[in-house]
Amino acid sequence: MSRGALALLIRGGTQNWSAERWKARFDKVCGDRRVLQGAEATADPKDVHYAAVWKPVPGELAAFPNLKVIFNLGAGVDAVMADQSLPNVPLVRVAVGDLTGRMTEYVVQHVLMHHRQELYLRQSQRDKRWRPKYQWSANAISVGIMGLGTLGADAAEVLRRIGFRVAGWSRSPKQIDGIDCFSGDGQIDAFLQRTDILVCLLPLTPQTRHILNREVFAKLNRTSPLGAPVVINAGRGGLQNEADILACLDDGTLGAASLDVFETEPQPAESPFWTHPRVLLTPHNAADIDPDEISKYVARQIERFEAGGALENVVERGRGY
Repeated sequence: MSRGALALLIRGGTQNWSAERWKARFDKVCGDRRVLQGAEATADPKDVHYAAVWKPVPGELAAFPNLKVIFNLGAGVDAVMADQSLPNVPLVRVAVGDLTGRMTEYVVQHVLMHHRQELYLRQSQRDKRWRPKYQWSANAISVGIMGLGTLGADAAEVLRRIGFRVAGWSRSPKQIDGIDCFSGDGQIDAFLQRTDILVCLLPLTPQTRHILNREVFAKLNRTSPLGAPVVINAGRGGLQNEADILACLDDGTLGAASLDVFETEPQPAESPFWTHPRVLLTPHNAADIDPDEISKYVARQIERFEAGGALENVVERGRGY
């Protein structure tokens, strides 16, 4: 009996999201299973039982009448969930050590850059100014992480080991050794008030859209050695109110920002984020993933599913993650 084909529906303009690159990896790990890319899949849609996607065109997945599982190749599933015609089959999100490690690297790097006053030091270098400022220790800084899933929990634990005072906030209660955990609307103010550097790794849902706004920034701690709070967003662009971020940077409500994601990507040339002196901008590459690891992950899940096993990391559609 022939095995159901796997369709690759990948949209992305960067090197890491080359559809050809992904197909080569999936061909290698899927054995005799057919891997169909883009138009190949639509030529005989009844043969497609699985789809591995990144930002598919709305309506594209509905073309496969025998689809059994959708695998989202990135951590965020909001682009897939926005498809009103999305088939009612399990949607699986990526959760592999490679992605988690890369996100932790990014979060730790940017927390350290703000903690170690890199914006000031790099400007001093450009100005040829030898004027070091007092450097406080890590335990003088409180980092707050919004989102305590796999990514947030790992970053929190590494930051704690470095010496930062770390807290986390999530929609539902969590418990992590050594991390002060807050949850729900009733505890968010207490979480914000003790936070000097705010890291956002929340999923994008209707409840979290634009959660990074002036009201939230105004509640952050203003008595830390940093002088003013810092925000780091490596979650989704829709989590941030970008007009509020710019205004808060300009009036001192925020001291600096590291932004890896934006509502419009790529950022247009006229965007003030490119040149703002208090912004560290990165091109949505905080947790760029390794196609080798992800293709193996998907192939393992399919084999387990066909043998009667349970899928891992299935999205709860009602929650959006």
